[in-house]
Amino acid sequence: MILVLLLLAACGPRSGPAVQGGFRAAEAPIYSSAVVEVSRLAGQWQQVATFAGEGQAECRAGQVEFAAQDLRWDLCLPGGKRSGAGPLTPGTPGRFDVEGMDDWWVLWVDADYRTLVIGTPSGDYGFVLNRGQDLPQDRAKAVRDIYQFNGYAAESLEFF
Repeated sequence: MILVLLLLAACGPRSGPAVQGGFRAAEAPIYSSAVVEVSRLAGQWQQVATFAGEGQAECRAGQVEFAAQDLRWDLCLPGGKRSGAGPLTPGTPGRFDVEGMDDWWVLWVDADYRTLVIGTPSGDYGFVLNRGQDLPQDRAKAVRDIYQFNGYAAESLEFF
């Protein structure tokens, strides 16, 4: 009985460690969405938020295009603009290998595939994509909550 209680206590909530080397606490758990339907990501997405960092002063919102087997991106990330193209390589559900970048993890996508929240286990960056530039308040709140749940410093998230 005591062993069971000790195990349950070990699984309980802990205060998160300080964010180090990025925008996410290194020891915090991070989850990707296992129910992402890759075919529903197809098309053009506008970047509506990112984590504030150096080199972003002249950097503005970017975009991502998901195609059948290809991915093109032009994003505003900490350190400045990052652009590229490459194969769309799904890994574990909700995770994508992106050539020349950290793996992109889909932390959340709304039921109608209008808003997509991307994070990285390293926490070096995260960004929000939307079908169009206008992100309603309810989804903006959901975005912050999702990042916070995954150990990100949600207060550093900057909406364009």
